[in-house]
Amino acid sequence: MKEKIIAFFEDVVKEMKKVTWPKKDDLRDSTVIVLVVCLVIAAFVYVIDQGLSFALKFILS
Repeated sequence: MKEKIIAFFEDVVKEMKKVTWPKKDDLRDSTVIVLVVCLVIAAFVYVIDQGLSFALKFILS
């Protein structure tokens, strides 16, 4: 059992050495894109929610 655990962590180390980590500029650009997309989707959902609320209030009153 101990050998399997050791082998697992050795494999993890080998695989982590193969990873290509993003550069700082690429990471910042991706973060900005994600934040902008989240804001756009949030605004879209807000507008739809407000529209549906207005429509329901209009229909029910």
